[in-house]
Amino acid sequence: MHVPVLFHEALEGLAIRSDGAPVYIDATFGGGGHSAGILERLGPQGRLVAFDADPSAKPLRDPRFALVHANFRTLAEHVAAPVDGVLFDLGVSSMQLDESPRGFSFRSDAPLDMRLDPSRGETAAHYLARVEERELADALYTFGEERAARKLAHAIKRKPPKTTTELATIVSGTLHRPGRRERIHPATRTFQALRIAINDELAALEEGLDAAASVLRPGGRLVAIAFHSLEDRIVKTRFRDDPRLRALTRKPLTPSLQEQRSNPRSRSAKLRIAERLEDPS
Repeated sequence: MHVPVLFHEALEGLAIRSDGAPVYIDATFGGGGHSAGILERLGPQGRLVAFDADPSAKPLRDPRFALVHANFRTLAEHVAAPVDGVLFDLGVSSMQLDESPRGFSFRSDAPLDMRLDPSRGETAAHYLARVEERELADALYTFGEERAARKLAHAIKRKPPKTTTELATIVSGTLHRPGRRERIHPATRTFQALRIAINDELAALEEGLDAAASVLRPGGRLVAIAFHSLEDRIVKTRFRDDPRLRALTRKPLTPSLQEQRSNPRSRSAKLRIAERLEDPS
């Protein structure tokens, strides 16, 4: 079983009860690592409901476990209150990044897909073929924080790519500065921006956090792990401004140096915890 980033910190943050019949939600099932950890801590009467938009996700064999193939933005439609804890491990899982045909990574050549649910919606290739140059520039700047968004959008629209390698080549050729060593691959921000745009990830996160707060019982925990500033800003703002919640982490928890060395993808992770307050009388 793949061990997720900040695994132990996330489970501690949920304050999982082993007594009674508590209900927990793993809003981002992925490889099932967090779900397996939650089940280990749950008692025999506990229940775990997991969500994953990817129809290829396989349920765990445990009578206390249920897998819902849906985006977590619809969480409240599938789970009734009260819930004792909800966990969000945001972004794309390592399994999806390493699965070449999905098109999330530029490390291998693959069709430019990027859909979290490959059974619906348009692919990144279709999006790049039909989107207006100005709208594409806005997406690259907003979702990828790409300062050269206009220049890059113009280059992409000249011949819209159909594969990950074609897109990475366009980005590298447009942004690479000879003689300067880049801290990250020039295409990293572009791939992030397109994935977010294709899957409407930021709006889904807003709706998912709101739904989670609505089903939590007073004293229930909400834990969110973000991997880039756009996600973390939404989580931080929600935990600070939602009158139903009280933030328990003044500053986000981050991976230890040991975890960062063993898993370089963990370096940007930030974990925040909030608690559901009593409803006003």
